Amino acid sequence: MRDSIGETGATSRRRSLEPALAHIRAHLCEPLRLEALAGLCGLSVWRFATVFRERIGQSPYRYVNALRIQRAQALLSQGVPAARTASEVGFYDQSHLNRCFKRQCGMTPRQYQQRAGTSC
Repeated sequence: MRDSIGETGATSRRRSLEPALAHIRAHLCEPLRLEALAGLCGLSVWRFATVFRERIGQSPYRYVNALRIQRAQALLSQGVPAARTASEVGFYDQSHLNRCFKRQCGMTPRQYQQRAGTSC
């Protein structure tokens, strides 16, 4: 007999996040509201944030920003200007990209491009 804390509970929590993770990947460049992501999983906002942090290891906000930064790095490496990159990966504006990029990568998007040899 398995209880809700055992393997069955862990498996259902893992599965319960998949709709939100798929939605994040498919709509990364759009605004993503926590309420909508929680609704996709049939969880309250608080429970969704808790389960997400337990399962993924970071908050939904940090997870989304990390994915956006990864996509930004790819575009910046191709020589796409930072302002265009910001809008294409879902940041509010170039300043928002700069702050998040520097926090995660330790350098600005321009510095990243210069190191990659693709400065605009």
